[in-house]
Amino acid sequence: MARLNLWRWAVLGLAGLYFLVPLAASVVFTLDVPGQGVTLDAYTQIFSTGGFGSSLLLSLELAAATIAVVLLLMVPAMVALRLGSPRLRPVVEVVCSLPLVVPPIAFVAGIGTVLKWGPEHLSRTPLFQTFVAIQDPDFPVVLVLAYVVMALPFVYRALDAGLRSVDVGTLVEAARSCGAGWPQALIRAVLPNLRGALLNASFLTLALVLGEFTVAQLLGFQPFAVWIVNVSGSQAQLSVAVSVLSLLVTWALLLVLAGFGGRTRPTPRG
Repeated sequence: MARLNLWRWAVLGLAGLYFLVPLAASVVFTLDVPGQGVTLDAYTQIFSTGGFGSSLLLSLELAAATIAVVLLLMVPAMVALRLGSPRLRPVVEVVCSLPLVVPPIAFVAGIGTVLKWGPEHLSRTPLFQTFVAIQDPDFPVVLVLAYVVMALPFVYRALDAGLRSVDVGTLVEAARSCGAGWPQALIRAVLPNLRGALLNASFLTLALVLGEFTVAQLLGFQPFAVWIVNVSGSQAQLSVAVSVLSLLVTWALLLVLAGFGGRTRPTPRG
C-alpha cells in the first residue's frame, strides 16, 4: 500500500512538473527583461493594447451563448433518449462524435461556402437579412453555431456519464406521480442530480471557446484567441504575457463555475 501511494505521488509530481515548469518559464520570460531586471511592463502593456477588452468580452459572450445553446439542446435530448429510445444511443453517439473526425479546416470551409452561397442566391428573400445578421462582427452568431457543433462530443460524454449514474426513470416517475409536468420534472428532479455533469460540460465548452482559433480566424472574426495571435507577431514578451493572462483568466472562470456549482441550499430547520 505504501509503495502504491509512493508511485501515485511520483506520478502526480511528474505531471505537476510537466505543466508547471513551462508555465513558470513563460512567467520568468515576461518578467525578466535583459538590462532592466524584473519588470511588469509586459503585463501593463496588455491593458493599453488595442482590442484587448473588446476581444476578451466577445469571447466571454460567445462562451456564455454556446454553453446555453448546447445545454438547452443536449440535456432534453439526452434525457428523452435515455427514457424513451435507448436503442438510438449508438446513433446519437456517432453523430455527436463526428466533429472529432472532421478537420476544423474542412468544417470552416463548409461554413464559408454556405455563407457565400446564401447572399448570392437569397438576396431577394427574407433569409438574406438572416445571413447578414449571423455575421455581425459585434456578436457573430455563426461562431456560436460552429462552437455548438464542435462542443457536441465533449458535452455528450459529460452528460452521458452523469445520466449513467442517476436513475432518471425513477426520478421522473416520482415527479410525475406528484403532479409535475414533464418540464417541471426535468428542472426540479433531474437537473439537480446532474449538477456535476452540467458543470463538466460547461468547463469543456468554456475552454473550447476561449482557445479556439481556426474557425474564427478563417471566418474573419477576432475573439480573444485570434487577438493573441495577432499581437504575438509584434512583441514576443507581450504575446507570452497575454497567453499567461488568458490561462489565468480561464482558470479563474473555471473556479467561479466550480464554486457556483458547489453551492448547496441550506437545509431548513424545522
